[in-house]
Amino acid sequence: MRSRLVLVVLSGTVIVGTAFYHAGNVSATAVDPPGSFRGTTLAVGKFGSFDVFNAKVLENSPGREHRRKLWLSWQKTKGTSDVYVQSNVWDPGGSTGWHTHPGHSLIIVTAGEVTAYEGDDPQCTPHVYKAGDGFVDHGGDHVHNIRNEGDVAASTIAVQVIPARPDGSSSAGDRRVDAPNPGSCPF
Repeated sequence: MRSRLVLVVLSGTVIVGTAFYHAGNVSATAVDPPGSFRGTTLAVGKFGSFDVFNAKVLENSPGREHRRKLWLSWQKTKGTSDVYVQSNVWDPGGSTGWHTHPGHSLIIVTAGEVTAYEGDDPQCTPHVYKAGDGFVDHGGDHVHNIRNEGDVAASTIAVQVIPARPDGSSSAGDRRVDAPNPGSCPF
């Protein structure tokens, strides 16, 4: 029943609009090239505090009857949250610029592939995700840059959980916080 409630809440929201992330100068957070990354908010819903825990014992592996696999999921919030469903598109060579979010995001690659870089990684290790892959952006102090280093457009859907504004209103500008280039990558 809870999953049905979430779907009803999310599907009953309004499309907020499209955001183009581009700073007017050559700062570390500017999209490169300008207009090559587009984010569209598909839905936003306001949620009160929740504490949801699910566990499932999975089937035994053949020949390993004594070993059971366990799947766990736990999501807990305190205070009101805004949950955004975001569609993101990168042209070839596009980049989000260095940024973070006030909460975490679950990201699903829906076309092409994207490469994520972590601001605290001195090695500038590329993490490549292809269509069908999912990954988590932890938000908070976690500064990152997601790029399309391929030759075809790439897209993702992200579900973001962030603190609601104190006045109760929602603003797509509260979802993203531009950050200076941490200096660990050559871009």
